[in-house]
Amino acid sequence: MQESYDIVIIGGGPGGYVAAIRAAQLQARVVVVEQDELGGLCLNRGCIPTKTLVESVDLLERAREAPEFGVEVGSPVMNFLQMMKRKNDVVRKIREGVEGLMKSYRIEVIYGVGTILNPRLVRVTGIASESSTRDLPCRNIIIGTGSAPAILPIPGTDLPGVITSDEALELNRIPKSMIVVGGGVTAIEFIRILRPLGTQMQIVKRTPKILPPVDGEIATRYAGLLKKDGVEINAGARVREIVPIDGGVRLIWDSDEGEKHLDGEYLLMATGNEPFTGGLGLERIGIAMDKDAIAVDDRLRTNVDGVYAIGDVTGKWMLAHVASYQGEVAVENVLGFPRKADYRSVPNAIFASPEIASVGMTEEQVKADGLQYKVSRFPFTALGRAITIGKTNGLVKLICEEASGKLLGAHIMGPHASDLIAELALAIQMNATAKDIADTLHQHPTLPEAIREAALGQLGGSIHFKRL
Repeated sequence: MQESYDIVIIGGGPGGYVAAIRAAQLQARVVVVEQDELGGLCLNRGCIPTKTLVESVDLLERAREAPEFGVEVGSPVMNFLQMMKRKNDVVRKIREGVEGLMKSYRIEVIYGVGTILNPRLVRVTGIASESSTRDLPCRNIIIGTGSAPAILPIPGTDLPGVITSDEALELNRIPKSMIVVGGGVTAIEFIRILRPLGTQMQIVKRTPKILPPVDGEIATRYAGLLKKDGVEINAGARVREIVPIDGGVRLIWDSDEGEKHLDGEYLLMATGNEPFTGGLGLERIGIAMDKDAIAVDDRLRTNVDGVYAIGDVTGKWMLAHVASYQGEVAVENVLGFPRKADYRSVPNAIFASPEIASVGMTEEQVKADGLQYKVSRFPFTALGRAITIGKTNGLVKLICEEASGKLLGAHIMGPHASDLIAELALAIQMNATAKDIADTLHQHPTLPEAIREAALGQLGGSIHFKRL
């Protein structure tokens, strides 16, 4: 009988591989079962490839702006195939880095499909290097199988030209036009990649608001920028079917005004992701579910003793950094270091143009909770550093408790918002107030000065913004 592992981790994404490393640091005997590639959806088909493409588009736009800065570079042209090749190279390099980390910690990785036979035994099938299955006896199991793109249950989703984000990342030429079903992060980031390259893009969605998790004021401001860029937003659409046409597809939907349709070379199904639990055998061991996600408590435990779940498969926060954090928390609980997951300061960034980032509560959430609060804002149009780099679209918005000044939520639309939000995540984690932020010296001239100016707005007024 093979010696038992302390932990079998099913899934080698940002939750699974981080959990494995933390387990190895705590001297546990751990094995990772991965049916595809280490790094999961984020590294191979999500966060990393899309942000690599965004960087190429950013550079193209900067080149177009160069004459305004006194730099003559001619007429920049996007080499789309080279852009996609660089994306693949970046993904491969980072994946090799993850593989190297696993080897450095002497963590065993088995490539195949993991099925839970009982809470103390995982069977791996489809192993690339073996023709047989392999059984992994264990004391604990951590499920980190991630998520997959959700497909609307309507006719025509199997037509050529109907793609998900997976296929969009493998395009070999710039599409002439694309219909985007959905208005969430995936939709906005692909619009950010393809619209500057000349692709005509239109959004079709059920609800009125784009970017549902984002603070309403920020989402409305960004919707205005999309319309200004020629991206039509068709809200209130009850999507009915997709049919083929010459050179592409047609999306047909019902609205309050009657039947409508749009034609495009491609249709991007950007309707979010759903937890991936296929082949795990959850019913066999009686795992409790929360709709289509695995139900867990604040220590990432399922209802079955010794079985934990982390990341997208729990349906809580479908963010890579949350999966990694949950992996650390789960492992520490498994190995006798009790720890509860704390989601107060989860930052969330959207790599749009300009970027959008947030942490804490939205204004809508604060109102719904009946809290007394104060909002302050500072626009990048009034910030010296933003003016020097020519990136003045957007603002910093802070929501603080009225009596104490404690920071409840922070929302940024503007240059490098994904980086700037870190300061505000720390502020929320530390229960900081607007005065704490304002009393902290910020380097001049820098973008983070906008955060201090917004904090000053809570205390009587920003210095570099005209009084109204």
